[in-house]
Amino acid sequence: MSEATYDVLIIGGGVSGTALLYELARYTDLKSIGLVEKYDHVAIVNSHGRNNSQTIHYGDIETNYSLDKARVTKRTAGMVVNFATKLPTEERDRVIFRYPKMVLGVGTRECEFLRARHSRFNELFPNLKLLERDEIAKLEPNLVEGRRTDEPIVALAALDEYSAVNYTTLSEAFVDQAQKSAAEKETRCDVFLSTAVERITEEGGIFKVRTPNRGTLTARYVVVSAGGHSLLFAHQMGYGLDKSCLPMAGSFYFTPKVLNGKVYTVQNENLPFAAVHGDPDVLVEGKTRFGPTALMLPLLERYNGKTFFEFLKVLRLDRNVIKALWELLKVRDIRNYIFKNFLYEVPILRERLFLKDIQKIVPSLTAKEVTFAKGFGGVRPQLIDKNKHKLVMGEAKINPGTGIVFNMTPSPAAPAVWAMPKRTCTWPGTSWDSPSIPRPSNVTC
Repeated sequence: MSEATYDVLIIGGGVSGTALLYELARYTDLKSIGLVEKYDHVAIVNSHGRNNSQTIHYGDIETNYSLDKARVTKRTAGMVVNFATKLPTEERDRVIFRYPKMVLGVGTRECEFLRARHSRFNELFPNLKLLERDEIAKLEPNLVEGRRTDEPIVALAALDEYSAVNYTTLSEAFVDQAQKSAAEKETRCDVFLSTAVERITEEGGIFKVRTPNRGTLTARYVVVSAGGHSLLFAHQMGYGLDKSCLPMAGSFYFTPKVLNGKVYTVQNENLPFAAVHGDPDVLVEGKTRFGPTALMLPLLERYNGKTFFEFLKVLRLDRNVIKALWELLKVRDIRNYIFKNFLYEVPILRERLFLKDIQKIVPSLTAKEVTFAKGFGGVRPQLIDKNKHKLVMGEAKINPGTGIVFNMTPSPAAPAVWAMPKRTCTWPGTSWDSPSIPRPSNVTC
């Protein structure tokens, strides 16, 4: 085996790819690790702060999370906080941010739902408080001001936690710490920026990753964490052909600063899209950002028109995809939601229309205070299971068991999770020294 052959090669320098790079460099004795990113900087596509809600998702205020999912999410979110709080203070303060956060229930049905949820989730989240109207008004006065006094409201809130993150600076820190750990162990840890991947092939148990500017890189294991492009590479290798990709674009709106922290709303159980919420923006001071909207966009990257043709390849349009889309449109709530979100992209109309959604959170807002956040909002690769004619919700993974895995994360969240492929061979001599992260099943010590 050539010395140039990596033990693991990661394709995609977003927060998921850089988190894996850090974990491999810090917690294993692998001798050679590489990361390939097509842009000249890590985490500037979906992981960039403009293109996501900058939230550390614990599962406490996200009402579409079940208790079991929240238990897993809380653990991985805690790993992000644990990593960031060990950074030097100045660096930490560029990565994570402490804001109060809550999910607001409006109306009798939502209030009853949140009260019941508090009872079920209280053991997992002992810091999650149930707030009545007067307590909400003290924390977030604009949620109550201008609201009808006979309209029931209640909230579940965590008042003193790290709740926001800049995923770009977090990714930078992952790379920096990975390279420091690798240097201490005399491990090869290469990061190739401005390096696109043209094709991945496998020959004799070794993966060959062809690039236009660095030749062909070889590796024993490959992890592809490249959003919708992960499915494109999978299809090129003949994997995941039963999956199609429906890119969903999200847009945001700015208002003056009307919230002190993050305020989520109760998820409509009939919708597979995130409910509208308001957030302090870590990149834009003095503003509150509301969103996201959701609109199918025929691009794998929001502001890269060249990815249209790549979208056509991963869509793999056939009668099964059409049937899956038809099953979605048969649901009235989804049909109305799609039409409404299309109108949210129409200039002049969009601010006035979206105002109705965010007035559920801040009733006193006016149309002149709402501006479309131009240049904000990314694309999430929503997968379709062509055999079952339905959407694949949450994180998706294609693992053929050959030493390569394709990860498609719909949204940056708690990224520090293991995503290594399982293979019949193992890594002899690999040690494991992390008390907080379980040893992957495919690593023998």
